Amino acid sequence: MRYQAFLIKYAEIGIKGRNRYVFENALIHQMTAALRSVNGEFHISKEQGRVYVNIEGDYDYEDAVEALSRVFGIAYICPVVVVDSQDFSDIAKEVVSYVKETYPEGNEKTFKVFTRRGNKKYPMESMQISAELGGAILSECPWMKVDVHDPEVSLHVEVREKIYIYSESIPGPGGMPVGTNGSAMLLLSGGIDSPVAGYMTAKRGVALDAVYFHAPPYTSERAKQKVVDLARLVSRYSGSIRLHVVNFTDIQLKIYELCPHEELTIIMRRYMMRIAEMFAKRDGAMALITGESIGQVASQTIQSLVCTDAVCTMPVFRPLIGFDKQEIVDISQKIDTYETSILPYEDCCTIFVAKHPVTKPSIKQIEKSERKLTGVIEDMVKEAVDTAETIIVEP
Repeated sequence: MRYQAFLIKYAEIGIKGRNRYVFENALIHQMTAALRSVNGEFHISKEQGRVYVNIEGDYDYEDAVEALSRVFGIAYICPVVVVDSQDFSDIAKEVVSYVKETYPEGNEKTFKVFTRRGNKKYPMESMQISAELGGAILSECPWMKVDVHDPEVSLHVEVREKIYIYSESIPGPGGMPVGTNGSAMLLLSGGIDSPVAGYMTAKRGVALDAVYFHAPPYTSERAKQKVVDLARLVSRYSGSIRLHVVNFTDIQLKIYELCPHEELTIIMRRYMMRIAEMFAKRDGAMALITGESIGQVASQTIQSLVCTDAVCTMPVFRPLIGFDKQEIVDISQKIDTYETSILPYEDCCTIFVAKHPVTKPSIKQIEKSERKLTGVIEDMVKEAVDTAETIIVEP
């Protein structure tokens, strides 16, 4: 079967009222970007609450579907056969041909025809079109049976300036088009959780930038490349990501030297959040994103998260907060980040982890310990920000 178009169905966008066009335009922008890497000539258009991808000439069907399946805002991708003629006999012939090729003899199916008459000047009404087309299918395809209540095949015919025929609906990722809900800064590590957190936030229409804390020589160039690779995998859904690579070694060593070891992780996390917020403000982001889940490790107890958030002036999004590990792993496998995340390269958080980290820290005690850093660490933080490497990561 050669499909000449895709009908794109959306869900949440449809309830946006007078602002719907803003979300539709953002969706079209993201679809256009996603299809740039696919062989073929694609033209995207809006028509009466529908979005169509019309195709000229040859194209790679599988690649096109895969690209569209990563565009947030799409609920379903429907491959379409297009009929240029408005003559009913031509339409019936194409519908019968479509059924024969898609559901060939020997594979009995029940069906129902659904007609949507967008062109109100067409001389036949929707119910009449459906009935006549159903009769033509029964006549030419005796292995097909009508079931108006629970059909195995829902055959859709849309009557517009052209006629669109389809029966397959390939699930899209859902969500909202990226960029319709501002931007946020993702604290991206080499683990399983943070790429998933970035993906889930982008699914709600939030554009992403990211910051990664590198600690050479304790973390290698392979560890850094792993994070770049994870950012690239996430960018297939979110679009391009500015990845800020911060040299965190001197800051970690100074914290290790001057602060109680059981508080190392909390204090290091607080400085990571401070630095991430600096980049967020510089880049115009409005929130921070982390991959934390309550109770997963010592630094993710409620008390620890309260201490971490205390240094932030902007919201901190934690989309995985109530997920267990297997749920996070399942999503990471779905978006193809899992195999990269489990590569055995060092993470700066694990290098300096304490044997017995505090699980119920108090803000007062942590602030008291941090006072030992006053006058020492400020210049290190400034240098870490000023010397950070920024990598533009493309899908």
